[in-house]
Amino acid sequence: MMEGNSTAGSFTPVQQFSVADLVVVVLYFSLNVAVGIWSSCRVNRNTVSGYFLAGRDMAWWPIGASLFASSEGSGLFIGLAGTGAAGGIAVTGFEWNATYALLALAWVFVPVYLSSGIVTMPEYLQRRFGGERIRMYLSSLSLLLSIFTKISTDLYSGALFVQVCLGWDLYLSTVLMLVVTGLYTIAGGLAAVIYTDALQTLIMVLGAIVLAVKAFNEIGGYPNLEEAYLKAVPSKIVPNTTCHLPRADAMHLFRDPVSGDLPWTGMTFGLSIMATWYWCTDQVIVQRSLSAKSLSHAKAGSILASYLKMLPLFVIIMPGMISRVLYPDAVACVDPEECARVCGATVGCSNIAYPKLVVELMPSGLRGLMIAVMMAALMSSLTSIFNSSSTLFTMDIWRKLRPGAGERELLLVGRVITVVLVAISVVWIPILQSSSGGQLYVYIQAVTSYLAPPVTAVFILAVFWPRANEQGAFWGLMAGLALGLARMGLELAHPTPHCGVPDQRPWLLSDIHYLHFAVLLCAATGAVVVGGSLLTPPPPPARLKNLTWWTLSWEPPQPSVDGTSQRPPDGSCSATAGSQQPPKAEGLLAAALKHAMEPPFWARVCGINAVVLMCVNIFCYAYFA
Repeated sequence: MMEGNSTAGSFTPVQQFSVADLVVVVLYFSLNVAVGIWSSCRVNRNTVSGYFLAGRDMAWWPIGASLFASSEGSGLFIGLAGTGAAGGIAVTGFEWNATYALLALAWVFVPVYLSSGIVTMPEYLQRRFGGERIRMYLSSLSLLLSIFTKISTDLYSGALFVQVCLGWDLYLSTVLMLVVTGLYTIAGGLAAVIYTDALQTLIMVLGAIVLAVKAFNEIGGYPNLEEAYLKAVPSKIVPNTTCHLPRADAMHLFRDPVSGDLPWTGMTFGLSIMATWYWCTDQVIVQRSLSAKSLSHAKAGSILASYLKMLPLFVIIMPGMISRVLYPDAVACVDPEECARVCGATVGCSNIAYPKLVVELMPSGLRGLMIAVMMAALMSSLTSIFNSSSTLFTMDIWRKLRPGAGERELLLVGRVITVVLVAISVVWIPILQSSSGGQLYVYIQAVTSYLAPPVTAVFILAVFWPRANEQGAFWGLMAGLALGLARMGLELAHPTPHCGVPDQRPWLLSDIHYLHFAVLLCAATGAVVVGGSLLTPPPPPARLKNLTWWTLSWEPPQPSVDGTSQRPPDGSCSATAGSQQPPKAEGLLAAALKHAMEPPFWARVCGINAVVLMCVNIFCYAYFA
């Protein structure tokens, strides 16, 4: 709160919170905690599979809703609307691109993960390549990415929301949210997370739709949006510059590959690489799909999530643009002193577009609901991250340090690490607050594009190229990490210049867009993996059984004498099962294979739906391109 004193006046909410709002907030949270407790009682969460994979018994609709809610935290509400206010609809590509990655997840990656019988992503790479170092590296990288791109941004955006709406102290609101969130994650495990997600998604989407309708009414409907947006200029501008003018290509999805702020080449290729990382190899997301009752449920969940991902253009991004039209002096400010007065950041205030709209347009009662939902969105993404991070730490790092750890110890460690993550995140908030760039969403995507592409390259080669081996994969990841960190360091050392200041950054930053950098980084990593693998001996065929797309086996496991189940004799994965898997994993494996079965009728239904979904997606792209 360093700038808090100087800008305290600007945070006083325009309309005070009414009693109706307060009642709604309290009711909403009681309902939430009740749902969490109810779902925890339904699933046995004192087993590792129960706490971390919801007993592998989820139907398709909570999975789809949860996939959507995990990716649409309040950070995304604030970030997408902010970027929409600053630059128009091109940012929609980040949402729509997810369709293809989600379909790849359900049709290609989940069958491989299920047949390999794993709980976490690093565990898959360890079975596929052998050795410990890749698994340890990936677990650590995921934990770091969670802290820098997910936990901290979600906390910052949630706190920003409370601040704009209620005028509360930033830290008070953050700590309060963390306490409630932590309570039900620690108490409930994954089942609690998935059911509360389903409830929140419903309310989030309905609230956002109501707000979008009110916002469009304010400007006289969709036909007036483009014209009104292009006229939305703040009254205080920096002389002799053009940065206060809205972009002329605001209503186009595809933008110039050289001069565009989100070039279409990057949005097509670079983004697909990041989407594959996020949707197909990221623990937070894959964990949802692995908890499905069967493969058909996982597929249907993916399709539902993809349809939901079509909504943000109309209910988040366009309302963000309308927010700029209605409040240009606040949302579109360019003068550093003016911006500091409005929101405390000199770079720009586009992040406040959505909270501003909620506070100004929603009637009382509904305003309370919307704020409750924002807090809930924040909690839903935090709970999913806390749950997944504790799974990663427990299964991948702690089990290595203490191979003999029992079930009770693992569950205890999972709960303790959640508390540690909370503590680190709270400490990180002031740092994030002082370094919050102009657009939150761009910060999240840029950091992702420096760290994620090497992981995508390794996973794709692991699943599709049986010749890839541990040496190649490990050195590929290291090379990719070195390149990504180099670019990230440059970015931190040379921030984007203010309005009216000439751009004197090194050409690597000013000329290579971060989305293009993601393509180069992924290609470089892939080249190192291929080269390293070809120079060293190939992995033994026994190691590849059930672990690549070409070596899946669909025969059901046979029950053995002692009641746990075993693989059919021909598919004995002695290399992995005997040496590295405790007996518990064999049981998991059997359960997993049972989930990989799907009745032909539902397989066909899912396939037809997927084709329809792709047609809808392509039509929308073409219409707004």
